[in-house]
Amino acid sequence: MSIAAYRALTWAAGPLIHRYMQRRLNAGREDPQRFRERFGDASATRPNGPLVWLHASSVGESLSMLSLIERLRRERPEVVILMTSGTVSSARILENRLPPGVIHQFVPVDRMSWVRRFLDHWQPDLVLWVESEFWPGVLSEVKRRAIPAMLMNARISARSWRGWRRAPWMIRRILQTFDLCMAQTELDAERLRDLGAVNIACPGNLKFAAEPLPADPDTLAALEAATAARPRWLAFSTHPGEEETIAAAHRILVRNLPDILTIIVPRHPARGPEIENILAASGTTVSVRSRSQLPDKNIGFLLADTMGELGVFFRLTDITFVGGSLVPHGGQNPIEPARLGCAIVHGPHMENFLAIEGELNTAGASSVATTAEEIAREVGTLLSNAGMRQRRVAAARSVADGKFSIMDAVFMHLDPVLNRISPAQPIPVSRDARS
Repeated sequence: MSIAAYRALTWAAGPLIHRYMQRRLNAGREDPQRFRERFGDASATRPNGPLVWLHASSVGESLSMLSLIERLRRERPEVVILMTSGTVSSARILENRLPPGVIHQFVPVDRMSWVRRFLDHWQPDLVLWVESEFWPGVLSEVKRRAIPAMLMNARISARSWRGWRRAPWMIRRILQTFDLCMAQTELDAERLRDLGAVNIACPGNLKFAAEPLPADPDTLAALEAATAARPRWLAFSTHPGEEETIAAAHRILVRNLPDILTIIVPRHPARGPEIENILAASGTTVSVRSRSQLPDKNIGFLLADTMGELGVFFRLTDITFVGGSLVPHGGQNPIEPARLGCAIVHGPHMENFLAIEGELNTAGASSVATTAEEIAREVGTLLSNAGMRQRRVAAARSVADGKFSIMDAVFMHLDPVLNRISPAQPIPVSRDARS
């Protein structure tokens, strides 16, 4: 399908798209107060001045841009920052995490009349598009209007790569939108080049340059008081099919550690009731965070089915199991717990983070476990051997801290473009410094 055919199809399918969006709204997957934003109707006024539009599709991609936004605000205070995302969960997280003055909107559905309405209102001077959610309508219109654009933190999975290779004429046109594609890894750079991208750089994964996840001190203090002196470990960002294995590992650990607490933070908090039933069926008592329940000494599981509290739980324990790695999802970001002082255990599926998995493994910061028995053995060894645990924690922190330079590499590419829309102001030199 060509870009022109895609545009014509989305125009003709307007009534069907409307019905689809209404079903999403009825299912709670759209924000009823801001629903019109999905059709390009802005709910905020465009401020005067140069505007950078930064689009990240969901929670992980959005959070990976927070450090970049902070640096933009610090170095270019005159630049207006508009951030868009496409999910209700990302909007809720960003409501509390975006710095003051940064505007959030839902990205318009990829139908030309709605896209043009959005662009006519916001008139961005620079577009920063995050990772690999390519919308042909939006990006072709950005190209048509000659708006400078850069692909940030680009990641092309093997599945996406194979899929786009079946539509080479379309992906080539889409990638021509970007003046520069910044890839997470050399493999991503190779795939982008194969798909038709021309100007490619590989500064690294911006998720690894993010500041440590925040934690509410009162919440952390309450949980530390409730779990004091208990051995504990965390399985974070778990996916369907993994909680049963974590529960089985817990039952093995209880044999030698009867007061152990296992904390589970699901990737999708809406799965809380489902996971609670799984854990209860294993014969162990469960404390549910969304009901403000604190785990007493008789509680075996703490189910943390809330949003935005992962930083609390990484600080509550120093042993974490990486979710999404027991099932073929590709794993979740291991740098976040590494930065907050956790030894890392993960399953066999870390395809989304192969490079960092290799670094953690080489540094002695992580281990692989594929079954409940292996997970219990790894966690039990770390709990019983403080020296080994601290060596792994130190190694994980060392790998994580070495990633902060990625932001400098990204801004080396960004600054020339930013200078064209908002020239950098020279830093005043004092009389004493000149002398």
